[in-house]
Amino acid sequence: MSRVVCFGELLLRMGAPGRQLLLQTPQLEVHAGGAEANVGVSLARFGHDVSIASTVADNALGHYVLGELGRHGVDARQVRRDPDGRMGLYFLTTGAVQRASEVVYDRADSAFARSTAADYDWPTLLQGADWLHLSGVSPALGAEVAEATLAAARAARARGVKVSFDGNFRPKLWQRWGGDAPTILRELFAQADIVFADYRDIEVVLGHRFTQDDVVARVEAAAAAAFEAFGQLQWMACTQRQALSVDHHALGALLLGRDGTRAQAPVRQLQGIVDRIGGGDAFAAGILHGIMRGFDAEATVRFGLAAGALKHSIPGDFNPVSEADVVALVGEERFDVRR
Repeated sequence: MSRVVCFGELLLRMGAPGRQLLLQTPQLEVHAGGAEANVGVSLARFGHDVSIASTVADNALGHYVLGELGRHGVDARQVRRDPDGRMGLYFLTTGAVQRASEVVYDRADSAFARSTAADYDWPTLLQGADWLHLSGVSPALGAEVAEATLAAARAARARGVKVSFDGNFRPKLWQRWGGDAPTILRELFAQADIVFADYRDIEVVLGHRFTQDDVVARVEAAAAAAFEAFGQLQWMACTQRQALSVDHHALGALLLGRDGTRAQAPVRQLQGIVDRIGGGDAFAAGILHGIMRGFDAEATVRFGLAAGALKHSIPGDFNPVSEADVVALVGEERFDVRR
């Protein structure tokens, strides 16, 4: 198994109970989350040695999130605690029938968003690491955090640590501070061994439109352009989602390699969705696990898609399933009780 360091903001999710509107009743359900933490929890559940680098508020909210990470096997001892900081929050209203889910963010000036590159001792944080996982959400939070994310990627590359990067382009976050998303994301892509991105992310980074009629063809063309632009990049993976209704999605996945490898997982029909938040992170963790374990490309993309599919059945941001749970779904495709 591998040692993995994840860097990003830790969040508290406040959700309206069931399918209620936000504050329809004076109750909220609380979950810990954050894109990078979601990946870390999955990898820890798959048996990897995972730690998180971040900054949280040194209060009951921050302590709760750290406790939740520890409960799922993620080492949070190196997370900075800011006594004057605040936790980033987001509020979720889960959709129903024809009403889409809705997220309201309250993360401006959080403890993590106020942190700087100087706050993170990367030689210590990356000691013994095989992989560093980052996402495009972090640099979108502000200039200082963007520089901190770039510093993390550069430090990893300088030490021979492989870099996993999830594009996660969030235009509203970039627009809030006028950040130069293409330039910053382009450097992060240049440091990465694997990116989780589709053709739209590559369009932002390279400034080139992909106009093929078929979405898979657009992804393949974007991957070819990314491999040409970024010499370090070895893999690109993404899902293809068709939302037929709030409760019924069709989900496929594609894994493409620099060497011409192409693996596509059969589309899964996800009906009766419980919670789709964190599904992309669960997919990313599944792909990373397959690569770390030396699965072939087809087994890797099938494992990744199955991990992402399972997340749709579990409330909260985290996907606390084991490798055996995912393998059972890939291998059995049955829905009876396992005894």
